[in-house]
Amino acid sequence: MRRTIAILATAALAGCVEPLPEPEPATCGAETLQGLVGQREEVLAAMTFEASAVRVIRPGQAVTMDYSPRRINFELDRAGRILRVFCG
Repeated sequence: MRRTIAILATAALAGCVEPLPEPEPATCGAETLQGLVGQREEVLAAMTFEASAVRVIRPGQAVTMDYSPRRINFELDRAGRILRVFCG
């Protein structure tokens, strides 16, 4: 009897859970900028980006963990060279 009640309660609760929304696809354009990897940070100053936000991440810099598919990130090394270009 207890087992039946537990199963029914679990089934009832499962119907109350909303599915998680699908994450938005990355739309910042990072895939087209991979040629910048290895170049110096200064190349970014002369560029304009379609992304709604641009973030330059330096070594040891604290950054938020929120994901924004329209934000483009440029991760730099200690010498000021671009290590990675990605959305988020």
